[in-house]
Amino acid sequence: MPTDITGKVFKRIDGYKEDVVEMQRALTAIPALSPDSGGKGEWEKALRMKTYMDALGCFSAEEFNAPCPSLKEGTRPNHIYRLKGEDSSRTVWIMSHYDIVPEGDLKLWSSNPFELKVDGDFLYGRGVEDNQQGMISSFLAAKAIIEEGLRPKYDLALLFISDEETGSRDGIQYILKKKSNLFSKNDLVYVPDSGVDDGSRIEVAEKSIMWVKFTVKGKQAHASRPNFGVNAFKAASNLIVRLQTLYEIFGAENPIFEPPTSTFEPTKKEANVPNVNSIPGEDVFYFDCRVLPCYKLEDVISEIRKIADGIEKDFDAKVVMDYAQKEQAAPETDPESDVVKLCADAVKEVYSVEPRACGIGGGTVAAYIRKAGIPAVVWSKLNDTAHQANENCRISNVIGDAKVFAHIALSSI
Repeated sequence: MPTDITGKVFKRIDGYKEDVVEMQRALTAIPALSPDSGGKGEWEKALRMKTYMDALGCFSAEEFNAPCPSLKEGTRPNHIYRLKGEDSSRTVWIMSHYDIVPEGDLKLWSSNPFELKVDGDFLYGRGVEDNQQGMISSFLAAKAIIEEGLRPKYDLALLFISDEETGSRDGIQYILKKKSNLFSKNDLVYVPDSGVDDGSRIEVAEKSIMWVKFTVKGKQAHASRPNFGVNAFKAASNLIVRLQTLYEIFGAENPIFEPPTSTFEPTKKEANVPNVNSIPGEDVFYFDCRVLPCYKLEDVISEIRKIADGIEKDFDAKVVMDYAQKEQAAPETDPESDVVKLCADAVKEVYSVEPRACGIGGGTVAAYIRKAGIPAVVWSKLNDTAHQANENCRISNVIGDAKVFAHIALSSI
């Protein structure tokens, strides 16, 4: 791309700092919570974004609103705004999400989470990073291109979805079911919803994710007469220790991930008996598995069941396994693919860092795109404060990310 074009577009984006603050202030004031989180949905935020998009003109709009009878509007919004490019043989997609997570413990916040706090380059509020930074930076990239009288090299589509935070059933999964041919294998998909503070990591792969709930059942008894009971806590504790052998059984390494191995970790523990002098008859704990894509989750489950069977035999207990989440990894995006190269070139130009392709533990909407056979990457320059109290982003990062997306949109490959 000629440097005079990028120079003009970048200079215009530099003038959008007040736009960043104004948009963040307006969007932060709208608690776009899923009905699963006790919220009223995403429609108010979607309508606010529509006013920004309509003010630019030039976009064609398409809606794939998912039915949701519990909401006043009856649906949850999923909107596509498409800007025609010089070449319509492929589309550059930038996908971000309307919904946020609840604010959590208000005592941990230094300000009202739904009133934007400005502190120099930092903006504080629920949603400012996750995912308003991505929404606003993609919008400003398109705004600069339009205001400079330019056209993107390929069609540019901004996709704003609902339900990312609570499973994507009414978001990207609904869209893919409603219109399976919406994305082309030639398309380039960017998801600005994860990243590091120097912008150097381009996520191209995710591990499989599985959350197992173990319910170990024994027989309650007085602690002074253990021979009359079956200590479910003791059996569960032994199960936890034996489950560590999964690290050896599934011991492959893939350096694209950090850490490079599969992980198998006990996490949440539910209370058992309320008193010290009773042997618990039931004990419940949870197990978080992040498995390299080279392994099938069904094989992991089979090995876990064998270990659980051994516990049942040795302790005369029963082990029940349930799954809070179970998602096989999508195929990884080729690190040498066009979608990665365009992103890497833009990041290097804007942030003067040498980005590298990487994998993460799992959990972004890019996985659904990859499973549909479309190359996708997850990238942004973030403070990594999503879901935390005092969630924040930098104005300079929103501006910089807008430049990266503008660079991608104006480049050909």
